Amino acid sequence: MKKTIFTVAAVLAAMTFPAGLSAQELRPEVFGLLDLDWPGLEQVKSLHAEGRDSLAAAALLDYYRSRKDICTPEIQDVSKVKISKTQQKWADEALEHTFYVHDGYQPSFNYGKDINWQYWPVRDNELRWQLHRHKWFSPMGYAYRVSGDEKYAREWAFQYMDWIRKNPLADVTKDDYEMVSSGEIKGDAENARFAWRPLEVSHRLQDQCFQFQLFIDSPSFTPEFLTEFLVNYHRHADHILHNYSEKGNHLLFEAQRMIYAGAFFPEFKEASVWRQSGVDILNREINVQVYEDGGQFELDPHYHLATIEIFIKALQAADLNGFRDDFPQSYIDTVEKMIVFYANICFPDYTNPLFSDAKLTKKESMIANYRKWSKIFPDNMFIRYLATEGKEGALPDYLSKGFLKSGFFVFRNGWGMDALQMVVKAGPKGEWHCQPDNGTFEMWYNGRSLFQDSGSYVYAGDAEVMEWRNWFRATAHHNTLTLNDKNLETTESKTLLWQPEGDVQILVTENPGYKDLKHRRSVFFVDGKYFVIVDEAVGSVSGNNNISLHFQMPRGDVPNSREDMTFYTNFDDGSNFMFRCFGPDNMTMKKEKGWLSTAYNKKVQRMNVSFNVKKGDMPAVRYITVIYPKETAGKEPAMTAKFIKKDFSENGLKIQVKVGKEKKRTLGYEL
Repeated sequence: MKKTIFTVAAVLAAMTFPAGLSAQELRPEVFGLLDLDWPGLEQVKSLHAEGRDSLAAAALLDYYRSRKDICTPEIQDVSKVKISKTQQKWADEALEHTFYVHDGYQPSFNYGKDINWQYWPVRDNELRWQLHRHKWFSPMGYAYRVSGDEKYAREWAFQYMDWIRKNPLADVTKDDYEMVSSGEIKGDAENARFAWRPLEVSHRLQDQCFQFQLFIDSPSFTPEFLTEFLVNYHRHADHILHNYSEKGNHLLFEAQRMIYAGAFFPEFKEASVWRQSGVDILNREINVQVYEDGGQFELDPHYHLATIEIFIKALQAADLNGFRDDFPQSYIDTVEKMIVFYANICFPDYTNPLFSDAKLTKKESMIANYRKWSKIFPDNMFIRYLATEGKEGALPDYLSKGFLKSGFFVFRNGWGMDALQMVVKAGPKGEWHCQPDNGTFEMWYNGRSLFQDSGSYVYAGDAEVMEWRNWFRATAHHNTLTLNDKNLETTESKTLLWQPEGDVQILVTENPGYKDLKHRRSVFFVDGKYFVIVDEAVGSVSGNNNISLHFQMPRGDVPNSREDMTFYTNFDDGSNFMFRCFGPDNMTMKKEKGWLSTAYNKKVQRMNVSFNVKKGDMPAVRYITVIYPKETAGKEPAMTAKFIKKDFSENGLKIQVKVGKEKKRTLGYEL
């Protein structure tokens, strides 16, 4: 697009409304929101002082069209913008008001010729909230820049104004924004709790920077529309400034996007306040939300990754706009620790465990992330190794790794696709996205993830949505232990022992679990070849109270035997396992329908298995589980296991295990 020169003819042309945009009005209050002494706004100030606001608005538009020294990290040169086939589809569908709102709800819904911004085809709160993020607006901008077709800009401006008219900002409390159901809130306030939740406002605040870059040269971007845009943008930033979320990833997202607002629109009188509020929050919260071992306090791989991106985007905006010194070295060092943490808990194919509300990552997107991170941390050889798929850089000088504060522990015998790896989650109480799953684990072997966590599926909504939400969150649908299949009452695991080296590596964690029952889990990684897990449930509960040990099986046919409590796989890809559970004489086995969700609103069926013992008058219920990964299919090798120390001891454990033709192994520890 060529640079626009401010002339009287240009002003008159700009004041001519394209068809369908006549509802726009010049908003004179915009001149009170801007610092008219800002370099480049001299003519705007003069014309406004003379009462010629139409000409002042046209001069303001010319200023923004000519402004070249400010950009976003995402779009630094609009002439190089590209569009994918998927983005083109979203842009074209948006012309017909079929809006891409959420990955979990595809194909997209149509919101009507006269757009119904309150249409709620599925009573999932995320679908209603994310409608107001306008995810299709930027693809429309890419389509406009690539094709030059004015229809995209004209329709974008129409939808932008339509949203403003139909979604007024009403009085809503912070608690109302997060309600699962609308309750007594009605009318504009009921809609505002979706349209004006600070998280959605911040999303628009950030993305409208991109849209401004993409559409600013369009004839549909009139001086009148500019005043509407800037007044609306100011309303967004001011709303967040006075309604920041109290904590968690929402607060971080909002802060990072306020940094964008202040950096991209420095002409606003309050721009420096917006930017500084975001900087101050991130500098504070990085010490609140990130533990010293690099783990983020929601204890969720998905949101850990999102938090890294938030902190990185703030740094990129600072670099582009000259305020990198606002972030101390400790901030930068913490972001690096977060990346190393995440890299450790992920599997060789760049995917992450599905703990808590995590979604499954894709290798190509993660490699792109590591490449970006490697530019920020060029001296980190581990990051460079992952960014280049091993062509450059170096792996760490360790294999197994523990993050004791966050409660993530990784056993591994290598870093390649053929490695054996187990990731255990047993940490402190997490925030909202953390599930009651202390002690759970996932295992990787020879190219396949085994014992995958159930995932999350959905977040919040009506009764049907909440039923699914609660199913996936349930402790019984993780690889851990329950009392009467109830959710854990306490999730505050402590690490009693972490021994990541030697022929037998050991992890011992303990969680209070329930009022009268605690769960101690001991994991032995034997010779880098197989795992032995000892679960001990200790407490005063008795009688018919059921102590259950749960495992989530891989998809497909997993043969089993009730006679000796074994399971095994018959996969033809060389990634199999033999699995046997040993328990008290009265132990029974139960198989149930299970589910696996790797993406929002997507699920596939599989099998859940539980081993169950009535507590009776036993002081402790104790299980030994042997998991033997192997390339071959079938029910072998033979396994035996027993407790040498017959009773539970606070001070240690000793068991004897035999696998196949190997000699009997004595495993144990003293605390």
